[in-house]
Amino acid sequence: MSTTKPPRVWVSNVSPKKDEVLRVRAQMEHVMESGLRTDPATGKVRPRNIVNHFEARLGKRLIFSWEPGISISQNPYIEFTFKARESGELQMLWKDENGQTVSAQKSITLV
Repeated sequence: MSTTKPPRVWVSNVSPKKDEVLRVRAQMEHVMESGLRTDPATGKVRPRNIVNHFEARLGKRLIFSWEPGISISQNPYIEFTFKARESGELQMLWKDENGQTVSAQKSITLV
């Protein structure tokens, strides 16, 4: 997952009230090669390499997990919601089939 750009992350409110529902949007760059296409230049099948795991944690608590398949387009975009129950670091992690990872963080502070 050699990407030069960090994941793009948007959180609807980084200073929410307790129990406010937050929306998170995140996107990272990845080719998401399904292993079903051939390279026109060589005629060989391109090796499969997709993002196969995403998770979001607030502090140590897992708040969202996703296991995408080969039907997801390149540069996967994800959107999810959660209730803000505590302040902490929102940590997001993407992992591909080659074992490479990309992460992003956002601080959430209850007011």
